[in-house]
Amino acid sequence: MSFGLALQDHIFVTDIYEVRHLINIAIVDDEQYIREDIKKRIEQTGDDLAADGFESGEAFLNAEKQYDIVFLDIQLGGMDGIHVAKRLRQKAENAILIFVTGTKEYVFRAFDVAAFHYLLKPIRQEKFEEVLTRAAEEIKKRKKDEAGLLLIRTRNRTFPVQKSSILYVESRGKKAEIHTGRERITMYASLNSLQAELGEGFYRSHRGYLLNMAYVSEYYHDSVLLTNGEAIYLARDKYQEFVKEYMRYLKSGGIIHG
Repeated sequence: MSFGLALQDHIFVTDIYEVRHLINIAIVDDEQYIREDIKKRIEQTGDDLAADGFESGEAFLNAEKQYDIVFLDIQLGGMDGIHVAKRLRQKAENAILIFVTGTKEYVFRAFDVAAFHYLLKPIRQEKFEEVLTRAAEEIKKRKKDEAGLLLIRTRNRTFPVQKSSILYVESRGKKAEIHTGRERITMYASLNSLQAELGEGFYRSHRGYLLNMAYVSEYYHDSVLLTNGEAIYLARDKYQEFVKEYMRYLKSGGIIHG
């Protein structure tokens, strides 16, 4: 039996898309009562919406958390909302941006940063619910489309890999090698991070291997044979655990690729 394959393609990545279940919303406004009012409205709209408030654009841009929807006041103290929006586009290209302000003066500039909508203060509840519902539906659609993807970003390009196309992942020092039916992708990532990212359906058969149970053909005490004929190491002390997990996978309706 042969373990592993020769490297055919090198792609070095800096980030991996992380699938999120909640819709994360940022409220950026220098008036506390406005932040609290918008947060209350959001919480009343749905329990899958989580909102955080920021009193300045600088505080928002320095946040480590990535947000799906951003309510942004244009007339902020310090860095104004238009400049914050431009910086936001560099940081999180796909965030939905909704301007909230007391004047129509900047409405045309809002299009320069691909704003989703423009709400005028005082905010009408009916209009707020309409805009937020549309924004949330758009985010849900994106997440549904992306849920089955591992999105890989390189210095020059970003491309998706279907999780279901991955046969196994092999650890190579500080890098990981992803084996699909058609290519091998080498990336800077730990097997631990990829295991968390790929989720259910993948099993850590050995400290150096993570396999997709959908491609299991046969298994032995020290290896797992995949449907493409490759054998993957199975640590002897993991045999019983693997059998249990594989049986659970099959009983839960797991897909098997022939």
